[in-house]
Amino acid sequence: VVSTQSGHYGRDTYSGLFCVAVNPYKRFPIYTDTVINHYRGKKKGELPPHVFAIADNAYSDMIQNRENQSILITGESGAGKTENTKKVIQYFASIGAAPAKDGEAKKMSVEDQVVMCNPVLEAYGNAKTVRNDNSSRFGKFIRVHFGKDSKLASADIEYYLLEKARLTYQNPEERNFHIFYQIFKGLTQEYQTNTLLLDTDPNKYKFLTNGDVQVPSQDDVALWKENEEAMDILNFTAEERESILKLMSGCLLFGNTSLKQNKRDEGCEIETPVFIEKAATLFSIPGADFIKCLLKPRVKVGTEMVQKSQNSEQVYFAVKALCKSIFERVFKWLIAKCNHALDTKKPRQHYCGVLDIAGFEIFDFNTFEQLCINLTNERLQQFFNHHMFILEQEEYKKEGIVWQFIDFGLDLEAAIELMEKPMGILPMLDEECVFPKATDMTYLDKVKAQHGKKHPKFSVPSIKEIKGMEHPPHFNIHHYAGVVGYNVEDWLTKNADPLNDNVLDLFRKSAMPFMATMYEDCVPAGPKDRKKTFQTTAMMHKKSLNALMNMLNSTYPHFIRCLVPNNTKTPGKVEAELILHQLRCNGVLEGIRIVRQGFPNRILYPEFKQRYQILAASAIPQGFIEAKEATSIICKALGLTDDEHKMGNTKVFFRAGVLGRLEDLRDARITEILTGFQALARGWLSRKIFKKLFEQRVGVVVLQRNIRQHFVLRNWPWWKLFTKVKPLLSIARQEEEIRAKEEEMKKALEEAEKTAAEKKALEEKYTKLEDERKNIAEELDKERQAAIDAENLCMDLNGKLRERDDEINELIDRIEEEEDNNFAVATAKREVEAALKAKCDEYEELENKLKDAGGNLSAKEQEIKDKLDELIKKKKVPTATLR
Repeated sequence: VVSTQSGHYGRDTYSGLFCVAVNPYKRFPIYTDTVINHYRGKKKGELPPHVFAIADNAYSDMIQNRENQSILITGESGAGKTENTKKVIQYFASIGAAPAKDGEAKKMSVEDQVVMCNPVLEAYGNAKTVRNDNSSRFGKFIRVHFGKDSKLASADIEYYLLEKARLTYQNPEERNFHIFYQIFKGLTQEYQTNTLLLDTDPNKYKFLTNGDVQVPSQDDVALWKENEEAMDILNFTAEERESILKLMSGCLLFGNTSLKQNKRDEGCEIETPVFIEKAATLFSIPGADFIKCLLKPRVKVGTEMVQKSQNSEQVYFAVKALCKSIFERVFKWLIAKCNHALDTKKPRQHYCGVLDIAGFEIFDFNTFEQLCINLTNERLQQFFNHHMFILEQEEYKKEGIVWQFIDFGLDLEAAIELMEKPMGILPMLDEECVFPKATDMTYLDKVKAQHGKKHPKFSVPSIKEIKGMEHPPHFNIHHYAGVVGYNVEDWLTKNADPLNDNVLDLFRKSAMPFMATMYEDCVPAGPKDRKKTFQTTAMMHKKSLNALMNMLNSTYPHFIRCLVPNNTKTPGKVEAELILHQLRCNGVLEGIRIVRQGFPNRILYPEFKQRYQILAASAIPQGFIEAKEATSIICKALGLTDDEHKMGNTKVFFRAGVLGRLEDLRDARITEILTGFQALARGWLSRKIFKKLFEQRVGVVVLQRNIRQHFVLRNWPWWKLFTKVKPLLSIARQEEEIRAKEEEMKKALEEAEKTAAEKKALEEKYTKLEDERKNIAEELDKERQAAIDAENLCMDLNGKLRERDDEINELIDRIEEEEDNNFAVATAKREVEAALKAKCDEYEELENKLKDAGGNLSAKEQEIKDKLDELIKKKKVPTATLR
């Protein structure tokens, strides 16, 4: 992989789903409008690798699939992420620009508007780092929106992971954000001293003395002018500009606050109040209240408000936190202002987004900021792995390949859970920030107790490994890009980033409308509400990261990885170790590892047959044969196993290395064929040259013999006589020649007459054959018409046959239905007969019982009747006697 990147220096390279771009440190003419037109509408593999190809694929996918697209551009500082982002937006602006109407003034394009935002955002968001003099210290997602007609509608920008800690601390070889140096170089001394209350020497300010002030490649004066022009175009008012500069200057003055600890109590005092008083003036807040809120803020204890003295360390941490808060809110406001300028109010349909974000970082001193950046890249790499898994799964399913799918996104789950899941490193840090007496070391002890020797992605460096290091790591996390050691110094302070509520309330009530607007949401809250609204840096990072991932998951992604070729910024120089390190950190090697688990090489059947049938030419039968069958024959002839290749519906798939082996065999076979052909050609040429030389040798011998004879005969008298008589012999020979010519002419006339007779016979035969052909054509037309009629009749009969079949099927269905009904009736009949028989049997049984009980029923009835008659007679006799 490193060899490929070195060989393609100054050009882009494809590696799986990645487009890998190496920073050449010089300009190449490969980003012009001509190149844009060259790549427009082309597939990814048709032209050499280029960021324009990735942008065109994203644009085409958006139109065809009606789905939002995203391009993820990552890399180390100085790798060219921002430049590649500009080129991608340039491509979108070019292919999506609506044609100008006649007579209409040319409007500023979206690309030009985004370019106008760059000087402002770079001034407040870029800084010098070890590897890059103009490094973006924030991630941005630029959305280019398109309408229903696929033409540009508008654009907007979202930012992530602003490195606001740079405001208060920089490494020795780095410096603060550009805006602070542009203030000192671009503004007049009068404006600096009278309006911004600054000293003209930047070295007098603590926030600017931690790093280099002079950067040869950064012309702060010219950049300040560009910044001013951009603000004019983006409609910044004079009041807004002055307010922003006052806040930036106020941060510098605020950072110069020097404190003295009181010996009698826990409180402290300000040694030089001039700086904080100037800062209060710039912030348009009362200076006395400002100092009082810093040193002795009012806190609520129970139902009463009391003043709590702060020690010098607490006050200084509060100062830095407030400065970072001001800077972040100003940056957020600038982003909103740029978005307002980019919004054209046109209807939006879909968008193509470009994510420019810092890549994985492994330094000698890795702290809280590196953990956040590396967690972000871990999530982005997981997103890529899962996306690759989805694509591979869809490809295999579409081609009918049976394969055990593995979601490689789960490979990174352990490291991600270690950092952000409950009882992970960041949640434990949030929890530790709540305890009043917690320190970095107590937090470290809890982390080691929770994860030491328990989690596979967590380890503690040995004493031998950290010996002699200025900032030794306290624990290691095993990321996908390598093992990174983290130092927990100031983690609690950086994470809690405590903001003084009393000061925030002063900011909210500031006489400066700009500052009051920025802090209008900082309404004083009670203890319960404060606990609910308490947000640590880790919490805000998680929220921002989740929002980013949700947005990326709603798009179809494309990937560009940027590389730094060397640390000296020298064109043409390649450091293999540095490139390999970046390939590992950028996830390129991880992507290759994932692809190698399956069948990374795939080729269409016709292409495979055309390219590799030379390896088994004798095994393929003559004549037409399907490409898939031919591919199967070639694979069997080459002895490829089922594990080494799989046959899909339209493609053949190979394990890693198999296609390279086939290429070697093909090269060997072509070499063998060409060698044989060359041998035959050389042999033919050699034989031809030999024959020519042999004939020349024979001719030389004949020539020599004739010359010798000439020298012998030239003085012989008889030869002289022969040469004189020879011309006279031609006259006698002329008569014989005339007779011969006459004979030839006679034969020619006879042949001409014979040819004329044959021609006449052939013409008669042709006329006869032509008549026969016409008769046959007429008969053929009649037969064709009869066949058409027969075919129509056949079609009619087939239609009637289908109708009869439908009727027959309907009758069969009715018969089956009647049979079912008959069967049901028969079943019911049998049931009734069975019930009747049971009743008859029961009746007979009862009758038998009656017989056993008293004989014949009729006799009993008669006997009863007789007895009744006797009783009646007996009753009638007394009645008659009485009468």
